[in-house]
Amino acid sequence: MKNRFARLNRSLYIRVCLTTILAVAVSALLGFLVSNVYYHASLKPYNDAKLTGIAYEIQRTAELRPGDADIYLASAAALGYELYVTDGAGEERFYGRDFRQRDLDEAAARKVLDGGEYHGVAAFPNRPFITGFFDNRLSNTVGVPLTIGGKPAALFLRPDVILQFGELRSFFAMIGLLTVAFSIAIFLIATRYLVKPITRMTAATQQIADGRYGIELPTRRQDEIGQLAGHFMTMSRSLSRAEQSRREFVANVSHEIQSPLTSIQGFAQELAAGRLPDEERVRYAGIIGEESRRLSALGRQLLLLSSLDRMEDGLVRSPLNLRAEIRRAAEVLDWQLDEKGIALKLAVPDRLLVLGEATLLDQVWINLLSNAVKHIPEGRSISVAAEARDGWCEVRFADTGDGIPPEKLPLLFERFYRGDPARSGGGTGLGLAISRQIVQLHDGTISAESEPGQGSTFIVKLPRL
Repeated sequence: MKNRFARLNRSLYIRVCLTTILAVAVSALLGFLVSNVYYHASLKPYNDAKLTGIAYEIQRTAELRPGDADIYLASAAALGYELYVTDGAGEERFYGRDFRQRDLDEAAARKVLDGGEYHGVAAFPNRPFITGFFDNRLSNTVGVPLTIGGKPAALFLRPDVILQFGELRSFFAMIGLLTVAFSIAIFLIATRYLVKPITRMTAATQQIADGRYGIELPTRRQDEIGQLAGHFMTMSRSLSRAEQSRREFVANVSHEIQSPLTSIQGFAQELAAGRLPDEERVRYAGIIGEESRRLSALGRQLLLLSSLDRMEDGLVRSPLNLRAEIRRAAEVLDWQLDEKGIALKLAVPDRLLVLGEATLLDQVWINLLSNAVKHIPEGRSISVAAEARDGWCEVRFADTGDGIPPEKLPLLFERFYRGDPARSGGGTGLGLAISRQIVQLHDGTISAESEPGQGSTFIVKLPRL
């Protein structure tokens, strides 16, 4: 596993390094292209005009001293220029460093001999990868007329870049190369710092895949990596809680199934022995029937919970009259109310509508009413009141029972929780959990309020239609 992480680390590290080098190379190329465009668009005409002015200065000085013109032109070339002088009749002289290409058009020379000017620098063609300033060819010059010894000639001039900028060019080239080299080296080191937390999270991902959720990542960074580590830790804790809930759920289901099965098995063995009095046989058969019904109810409720987990996108809602829905649920429990002598009071407005799935909401109303009937003493009362408030329909199921201890309130809606198993009446502990999930599917909330000795109130809030 460590080798795998090391390969991943190297792979990501190499990718970042190659990306950096490629970015530097592309940036250098784009920088050169943009600079070249700027030279051709702005600097080239300015450079042409400047060189033309220098050529005229050389012309005037050479014409003032015709006897020393050759010496003067050689001195001018030594100051950083390349010169070419021709009389158009085959007499040519070069001063300074030789031109790389002697490609001057005869028509250009004739134009200057006739008294005109030649602007080869300004007319140099725009080429993306060739900068005219450094192209040492005779056509890339400026030309002015020159008179030497009473004879017309043409003077062509361009700067000797190597002589003028040789040291500076090497200096700036070294600066550029060292800047790129140091930048890449520093970035290679910095990349390790950037890749390290990602490698840690990769290792943490593998730990989670192996079922180990007790991981710790540094979350003190305030950048995106720190935020990712924080979210990763939150996800890990959520997965840990989900896994713990799953294990508890499996354990609870196993216990809830095992308990009635053990009872059924024991009483069935007694019945099979055939030595029981009739009264005991009837009682044992009744117990087996009760435990079987409990198993059946548990199976139905587990199936309902499973279907609710997948129902959010497929919930079919329709307008429901809240008064009619609660009254129908109360009618289902009429016999239980009569048996315990419990009075039921309804105070639900007739035109209070909600949008929901009738069968599921019936399960909520029946669960809340049956819980109240099971857990309050005989002769007490239950009241159901509803009202519209701030866009919500609030339904309150209040009883006059003995109340619920404060420490048990947060646990009421947990799966398989039974606050008083001795008085649960064979319940599975899933009723309130199912009710909460149904209400949440309807974008509502359910909560409980209680004080010992003062009764309990369950509050359901659903969006009002």
